[in-house]
Amino acid sequence: MASTAIPLTRSQAYRAEIDKGSLWLRNRRWDLFFITLSVVVVPLPYAMYLLGVQFGLDDDISRNLVNAFVAVAIGGPHMMSTFLRTGMDERFKERYPTLIRSSIIIPVIVISLAFLNLSLMLTFFFFWASLHVLHQVTYIVELYNHKEAKFVRRSALNPLARLIDYAIVLTSLFPIAMWKISQGTFEIGQNDLGEAIPDLFQQPDNPWFFILVTLIFGAALVAYIGKSIYEARHGILNMPKFIFVTLTVLVAFFTPLLPNLDTAFQGLNTWHSFQYLAITFYIIKIRQLMGDLDDNAPLVARFSRKTADSRALYGFSALLLAGSAVIFALVYALAGIVKPGIDGNSHFDIAYYTAILSFLWIHYYHDHFLFTDFEALDGAFS
Repeated sequence: MASTAIPLTRSQAYRAEIDKGSLWLRNRRWDLFFITLSVVVVPLPYAMYLLGVQFGLDDDISRNLVNAFVAVAIGGPHMMSTFLRTGMDERFKERYPTLIRSSIIIPVIVISLAFLNLSLMLTFFFFWASLHVLHQVTYIVELYNHKEAKFVRRSALNPLARLIDYAIVLTSLFPIAMWKISQGTFEIGQNDLGEAIPDLFQQPDNPWFFILVTLIFGAALVAYIGKSIYEARHGILNMPKFIFVTLTVLVAFFTPLLPNLDTAFQGLNTWHSFQYLAITFYIIKIRQLMGDLDDNAPLVARFSRKTADSRALYGFSALLLAGSAVIFALVYALAGIVKPGIDGNSHFDIAYYTAILSFLWIHYYHDHFLFTDFEALDGAFS
């Protein structure tokens, strides 16, 4: 007698894809595609920029076109997707009411700095963005650690091993960046960030800070290689985490070598945003399956249910970019009045960075809290 296949419901199919007993956060294919091997997107913005210049576009026009494309296609939706878990979630607002209320201060600071000292704003933005990207890396590392320890095997990770992982991640981005700072060549687009950095760190003949940072990174690298060899020999190497950390360190270390830092960091931002969207939508889907989303974030739940994948959530996040578009238009119109005779590049940069950073810095602010929730995926494995 032939057996009859019973079709799985959408939620059952989603649960079936989760490999609960492995070290992967969801399953091998998903982790490799969205978290690690998505590193292939890193060179794309720079390639687009070079292609534009090759076809005769002005250097700044090509750079700004790449910035705008990345912002609309992935950077913007990744930024706005944060609010699906914070501002639109009653549970989060009840847990962090002061955080939500204080967020309004950030756009005021951004708009003020954009007109008063754009270089200072971009310097602060670069370092906060760097910390945010690295914080996300350490968060994903801890998600791997948490699943290994709680659901797969008693983790062999000790405090020293965890410290080594953190050290290599948190120092990898800075050696070459510090060299450029010491030589006074640290520029983002048309903006010389050296104007806002104390002369103590900009000494071409005595790059002491670069040497210090490089020595710290070198020590962390040696410790990381030694730890990985030890874990591999003893059969306790967390391979998904190892692949992720190793690729991150390689990309973070070499990205500042490129001459156009503005577009170079857009490559890193693209990879970061790709990972962020995947993790965020995965967490939202888990909460929907657990029945928690309908009570606390009904509008988000409505979009989460629309498709088996996360296309609707991505579309919803992209729609929220309308807020940035409105701010861009207003600031662009006001910039010519506040600063008569402003040149075209500065005019665009003030409007662009104000529209983006007003929401981006709130996104950073909220994520410092979201990135402490290492149990966010537990519902998928229970």
